[in-house]
Amino acid sequence: MGTETLKAFDVQRVRADFPILRRQVHGRPLVYLDNAATTQKPRVVLDALSRYYTDQNANVHRGVHHLSEIATAAYDGARTKVRRFFNAASDREIIFTRNATESINLVAQAYARPKLQAGDEVLISAMEHHSNIVPWQMACAERGAHLRVAPIDDRGELLLDEFERLLSERTRLVAITHMSNALGTVNPVAEIVRLAHGRNVPVLLDGSQAAYHMPVDVQALGADFYVATGHKLYGPTGIGVLYGRESLLEGMPPFLGGGDMIASVTFEKSTWNELPYKFEAGTPHIEGAIGLGTAIDYMQSVGLDEMAAHEQQLLAYGTTLLEAIPGVRMIGTARRKASILSFVMEGIHPHDIGTIVDREGVAIRTGHHCAQPVMERFGIPATARASLAMYNTREELDALGVALRKVVEVFG
Repeated sequence: MGTETLKAFDVQRVRADFPILRRQVHGRPLVYLDNAATTQKPRVVLDALSRYYTDQNANVHRGVHHLSEIATAAYDGARTKVRRFFNAASDREIIFTRNATESINLVAQAYARPKLQAGDEVLISAMEHHSNIVPWQMACAERGAHLRVAPIDDRGELLLDEFERLLSERTRLVAITHMSNALGTVNPVAEIVRLAHGRNVPVLLDGSQAAYHMPVDVQALGADFYVATGHKLYGPTGIGVLYGRESLLEGMPPFLGGGDMIASVTFEKSTWNELPYKFEAGTPHIEGAIGLGTAIDYMQSVGLDEMAAHEQQLLAYGTTLLEAIPGVRMIGTARRKASILSFVMEGIHPHDIGTIVDREGVAIRTGHHCAQPVMERFGIPATARASLAMYNTREELDALGVALRKVVEVFG
């Protein structure tokens, strides 16, 4: 596929770019509806990974020989692509990590922990992934601070008035998901940032889900930190992104020590490299960054707005389809949501649902989705979750519907 934006969304043309979608599972065409866990990869990303190892493989920032210069240019070029994708002000504000989880931990340990004192508070929401709960628990426990949780309603929407009430003179950081992985809720993050900044409280936004469903402009949102993960952005696993406001990153100590994050080392003292390298100790995931940059090129060639519109149409179609199946109850019905169809079926455990639909070639996720507090909020142990991406079709949702009706027959 070229770099031009498609005039109209051609899902079959997109599907042709993803080799794995041509395979079969249990003798049936694969219907892949587990995109909230990880997306599949287009051929251009696979080719970029292969090309790095067959034509470019060398360490970066450490050599003056030809291959090292090529690899360094590709790696640094990927950072520029990420910066433009999120509209950060500078490449210095883009840190490569292993995943969004490491990005959150970096902020928790290098920014929050040194600042937290006994009685201070970190404010999150009741719809967070474990990755945006546990790091703050750890930092708070060490420093004698408290974790506060803004509640959600029965639709899975953040109670914004309660969030505002919980903001106080003791709040030192707000950490909120942009889009819930368990419910699909898209939070009013610009308003959240506005409210927090009104009390001089910095905000971290977890964009693990949102970043591959909608355009994200960190400057327009006003985010102080924004995290994302490459394997959901149609890129490789093991590569993540931390955007941080440059003034904040400058004041933070390194998260990890080692090669490339230093300016000088003696046995008595070390000094740190400039941004962004201060936070990238050791040999980085070079091919991962290159693959992520290629994935971003691909997404932009398809068109982010076109992708989002296609997925919203699928979400509406899938919601209507699932609600018509006997015994199905949707979990997460926020008025603003994206690409997540979480549900339970009366009297049937989600794991049984997942096993039966898998036999029909349909891949969905079942369990608590690393969001156990969300399950507790709705009084359920788990859900079945179908999650959508740009390459999914109405026909695939129809296949899910047929498979779920077989579940009803088996347990009827």
